[in-house]
Amino acid sequence: MSKEQIAIKTTYFSIVGNFILALIKGLAGFFGNSYALIADAIESTTDVFASLFVLFGLKYAKRPADKNHPYGHGKIEPLITFIVVAFLVASAILIAVESIHNIRSPQEAPETWTLFVLGVIILWKEFSYQIVMKKSIETNSSSLKADAWHHRSDAITSVAAFIGISIAVFFGEGYEVADDWAALFASGFILYNSYKIFRPALGEVMDEHVYDDLIEEIRKESLQVDGILGTEKCFIRKAGMQYHVELHAIVDGYISVTEGHSLAHKLKDYLKKEIPSLGQILIHIEPNKK
Repeated sequence: MSKEQIAIKTTYFSIVGNFILALIKGLAGFFGNSYALIADAIESTTDVFASLFVLFGLKYAKRPADKNHPYGHGKIEPLITFIVVAFLVASAILIAVESIHNIRSPQEAPETWTLFVLGVIILWKEFSYQIVMKKSIETNSSSLKADAWHHRSDAITSVAAFIGISIAVFFGEGYEVADDWAALFASGFILYNSYKIFRPALGEVMDEHVYDDLIEEIRKESLQVDGILGTEKCFIRKAGMQYHVELHAIVDGYISVTEGHSLAHKLKDYLKKEIPSLGQILIHIEPNKK
């Protein structure tokens, strides 16, 4: 199974899981008189739409390179991540506004049974985070990583809801708003996670230099090719799940142009074989006349 297929399959897992959880949270929050759970349901609902955007982005990124997009269509991934972040920020603001309104208004204490619902939700969301994050690392997908953080933020907001409901239930009269304070805290955490998701995606769009480990691996593997004496400049830009490379390789300065050209192709083929995550590789030959 290709990286693209793995990422798409994982996104379907997120969509189905978030839809079911949004329904459970919404019903439990309504009948259990818990705004923290309703706030959780709102976030899960936005997660469904965000995951649909991720799915669209992954499928679009699979398109091969063409005349207008010589590096392929992978750059849509960080752009989709920006949309995902926008959904998160919007849900955080909505939750915060409603929480403040409820704090200022008389509230009834949540039902005790909502704690059991939250316990199951917390375990499931953390499990989902681990699954999706593992697949995001496996596929080098930034949008899938954003989707994974959705699961983690959902798990932590559910923990906040659990604490808030527990205080409201067990401390009784006068502590009913603890549930709403928990929802307000959750909104702040969602905003914090939004930044953590946004920052790497921005770096990807701006071709930020954050690939020292990969560059070191490329340099090391290059020396395994007979005729390559060393490397100089190495530039990397990420597009979707692939890394495009520009590498300056040092060869014997007294060989022919044809031999240098052949070495460049040999090095390119070897790097593609040893490091499958590499996309287009441009080799520039530097002569060594010592």
